[in-house]
Formats: sequence, structure tokens, C-alpha cells
Amino acid sequence: LLSLAFAGVLALSACGSRTASPEASSGAADSDGAGSGTWPRTVTDAQGEVTIEAQPAKVVSTSPSVTGTLLAIDAPVVSSAAASPSPLTDDKGFFSQWAKVADRRGVKSLYGNLQFNMEAIVAAEPDLVVVSSSGADSVADHYAEISARFPTVVVDYSKQDWRKLSAQLGEATGLESKAKKVTADFDQYVRDAKAKIKPPDGDVSIVSFNGAGGQNQAVGKREGPHAKLLEAMGFTVVDAPLGLETRRQKRSDFAFVTYENLAKAIKGKSVFLISASDKTVAGFLADPLLANLPAVQSKRVHSLGPTSFRIDYYSGRQIVDAVVKSFS
Repeated sequence: LLSLAFAGVLALSACGSRTASPEASSGAADSDGAGSGTWPRTVTDAQGEVTIEAQPAKVVSTSPSVTGTLLAIDAPVVSSAAASPSPLTDDKGFFSQWAKVADRRGVKSLYGNLQFNMEAIVAAEPDLVVVSSSGADSVADHYAEISARFPTVVVDYSKQDWRKLSAQLGEATGLESKAKKVTADFDQYVRDAKAKIKPPDGDVSIVSFNGAGGQNQAVGKREGPHAKLLEAMGFTVVDAPLGLETRRQKRSDFAFVTYENLAKAIKGKSVFLISASDKTVAGFLADPLLANLPAVQSKRVHSLGPTSFRIDYYSGRQIVDAVVKSFS
């Protein structure tokens, strides 16, 4: 899972007016004339209100965690920051769930390994730059530098799911109807999948399993996006018992627990593993600390796929496909 350390910088943009807003911390979006195609328009982002003078024709994403949502609403993305290449990415560092879409649309790598490069942004000549205020791919500490040159929208994907994020980005890019359509299409995809499967009896747990050496073991909460997606498909997700979390600042999506307490935290009769391959499932089933779990004894442990660490339109569909494969 990407880290979700919050970072934020308040500044005035030289490319458009910005004012602090009491609604800014919620990540909710608002706009003047949104949906009517009128410009300029003012949108509310994670830092306040920003006015965008004209509909963007060239968008740069400094957050690969957000790029998938931009592509889903057909935003004119010309380049995106890239993560370090790994089994979850292509050779450029684009996340595999949307890398082929980006290639078809000619999206270039802005810079690699999440190493911020202002010169690359300047060279791209964007009409809009999208910055994340949270996560390992946040460049919020460079916000003043970016916004001094280009209109900049700051989003917080740790506090909203991809649906709300797509609505917010849709307003910023003038693609509200696209954002609504992609959400409706996804909902229909989930309904069609639900009709194809038979969920198991009993509750299910969602687990990010990192083995005996992993410091971060996580159990999904019912308020989290993974749980909401599974419940939309007919499953009943159960939370970890209270009192096992290791973090002082609790999150709404996951409870982080120690490896030693993982068995106590898993209460479902079935388990779904996040960011999991067949090898991950085999390791979970073979772990001696988990041997007495009902899900292990009955071998009711299933992978949500390698791209399921963060849900956007593309990885969400892949999660749905993984569930259908296991339960159709």
C-alpha cells in the first residue's frame, strides 16, 4: 500500500485566484458554471478555491495514483509522473492497470521514480497540473513553485474514492458528463458481475498480507473502498476487533496490526488478499501463525489481483474480474 502521509502547502497562484475554503479539507468539489461548459470556473480542491480560466487541453499529472482516474474520464493527459518500475508497473513505471491506455493515448513519462522535476513540467507546457496532497507520490511541497507557472489543482485521494475524485477532476477539466458516465458504466459492470457469482456463506475479511517479516499488516474496514466494492457484489465484510490497531491516527479504510495479532484481526470465514498473486495466497495458507483460521482450514482464501492496492476505474474492474473468476 502506498503511504498516506499528509502534506500540504497553502499559496497564491500566479495563474489564477485562490482562496482558502472551510470545505477544502473534505476534498469535495464545487464549481461556478460546472456542467454548463462556461469558463472561467472556480473549483474547490484540497487547498481552497482555484479559478481555471479556460478548459484545459493539456493536463500533466504529478501523481500516478491519480492518472488512472484522469484517463478514465478522457482528460487530455499529455504526461504523468512514473513510479519506480516494479511487478505492478510497466518498464516506465506506469501502473499496469492503465499503462496500455496511456500508451494508446500517447501519454509520456513526466519523470521517473517519483523524482520531482520542475523542468519537465515546464517543457510539457500544460494548461493544468494535478497534484496530490497525500501519498508517496505527493509533490505538495513544490506546490508554490508549480502554481506560480501553471493552473494547479490539488486533490487528496486518501480521503475520497475514485468516484468522488473523478467528479472533482471532471469539474476541473470540464468533463463532468464523462465522469458521470464512467461511474455509471462501472456500476453496471459490478451489477452484471454480481449476477454471475454466488458469494460464500459467512463474513469475509480483506487483508493486506506481507508475511512474517512485514511490519504493516492491514485488515480492511467496512467503510473502505475495497469493502464497499465487495459488498456491492453481495459479500458481507467484517471489521477487525477494536483495540488491535497500531496507529494512533486511525484510518477509515484499513486497520493496521502487527503480524503477531493478524490472526486475531481476521474474523471472516473467507479472506480476500490485496495486491496478491497465487504465490501470496500460497504463502498465506502455509503461514503457521494463521493455520487455525477457518478460512485457511477450508482454503477459502482468494486474491483480488496484483493491482488491487488502490482502486481506480481500471483496477476496480480487474478486482471485479478476479472475484467473478473465483466465485462464478
